[in-house]
Amino acid sequence: MRAALILQHGESGPPGLLAEWATDRGIPIEVHLSDLGEPHPALDGRPFIATLGSRYSPVDRHVPEVAAELEFVCAAVAAGTPVLGLCYGGQLLATVLGGSVEHAPQPELGWHRVESTVPDLIAEGPWLQWHYDRFSLPPSAQLLASSPRALQAFSHGPHLGVQFHPESTIEIVQGWARSDGARLAAIGVTDGEALPGAGRHHAAAARTAAFELFDGFWHRARPPERRNP
Repeated sequence: MRAALILQHGESGPPGLLAEWATDRGIPIEVHLSDLGEPHPALDGRPFIATLGSRYSPVDRHVPEVAAELEFVCAAVAAGTPVLGLCYGGQLLATVLGGSVEHAPQPELGWHRVESTVPDLIAEGPWLQWHYDRFSLPPSAQLLASSPRALQAFSHGPHLGVQFHPESTIEIVQGWARSDGARLAAIGVTDGEALPGAGRHHAAAARTAAFELFDGFWHRARPPERRNP
């Protein structure tokens, strides 16, 4: 099997639990650091691509790495390569499929529950979140989960986009909180690291739910003849 491709946007946003899941399931992965400006690896034969969180938004098309990744995800969708979009990656996928991205009136930071239409795929959480933007539902996509502040998950054929961070650990999100100090202060948050830290008792269940989400995506992404009964 050729390696699945994971698009990472900066050192602070590693694949985390997604990489653990792939190792556990025997799925080889290749991590591409998109922020370095190097060309994306070839798509041919990839079982799927996953695109992770970013400090940017898909509306930042003047940023070369954003424009390049929009083009790459568009090529993946056109080629029928399954795409797993997580937070920024979900926003990218929504954009490519005809949806839109806007600034959220209220960010979702820390642990938040979602309302799921498919709890066997998307558990209701709580999930770790860290986003200031949100996506709309692309045409012909199926809404899978939402919250009072944003749509949270959708599917479109073999593709899956989510607004939350199933791949992230508390420690990863606390790193984002440290980087976002000025932005958090502007909205009255004085201790950003406490937001993910307060849900440490959710971590084990969130890991299990993340593995179930990735399993569900993987089942849908594989050709029918290679799926387990």
